[in-house]
Amino acid sequence: MAIASTWTTAATLGRRNRLAAAGMVLVAIFVLFALFAPWIAPQDPAMINLPARLQPPSAAHWFGTDELGRDILARVIYGARISMLVGSSVVVGSLLLGLIFGSIAGYYGGYVDKFFNVIIMNSFLSFPGILLAIAFVAFLGPGIINLILALCIGGWVGYARLVRAQVLAVKEREFVEAARALGASDWRIVSHHIWPNIIQPVIVQAAIGMAGAVLAEATMSFLGLGVPPPTASWGSMLNDGRSHLFDAPHLVLFPAAAVMLAVLSFNFIGDALRDYMDPRSRIEAGL
Repeated sequence: MAIASTWTTAATLGRRNRLAAAGMVLVAIFVLFALFAPWIAPQDPAMINLPARLQPPSAAHWFGTDELGRDILARVIYGARISMLVGSSVVVGSLLLGLIFGSIAGYYGGYVDKFFNVIIMNSFLSFPGILLAIAFVAFLGPGIINLILALCIGGWVGYARLVRAQVLAVKEREFVEAARALGASDWRIVSHHIWPNIIQPVIVQAAIGMAGAVLAEATMSFLGLGVPPPTASWGSMLNDGRSHLFDAPHLVLFPAAAVMLAVLSFNFIGDALRDYMDPRSRIEAGL
């Protein structure tokens, strides 16, 4: 039933919003690249071929080659693996942390809310998330696990604030009071009565947050704080190609286009989901 409902929602979004349809197609392509990169990529992304270095796009190398003669198309395809893995892991981790801490703060209120909202959340918000991630990775060293943990540390507060606000609005509703009067535990009230009624804006935030996570991963890799070489990453490809920006611009053009399309596609989907889940927008659009 959940799969059928998800498919119906996606089909409706695709019919009503062409930008959302384009976003879903692009996301599907990137997911296919991530899952089937060994079979799709024309070459090994780490294979060095110095005689073929800095070749422009051609029939042999559709996206050209980099300064070590590696095929850029293969590296872009394999780079989708890192971006999709890191992006989805960061969104899931940040969402779980935000759901837990935001629910505790919103449900119990009082001093608990002040501790989590005023002290903990404001402390994290006082520093830019990307700076926290840079400091974390610089301390522990580069690596995909450290990168995911660092981006989760900088990204959970936005979800927590959203969940807290939604829980504050829902916890005094009649069905919650009825469950509390019947003796339901706090965990049951939150998990069975509050979370299902606040999940829509959280899903929208997660879709848009996926775009931010992909961009953050590219930024960290560009700074040399992502996955270590020779693993292909869009951000590290941009860093490698910046010294050849004028004599071989294809080194920067294709990974930059991949980052741009990935970020745009998730933003398109997030905007469409927001409009679809807003009752006023649905009435205006005839949904």
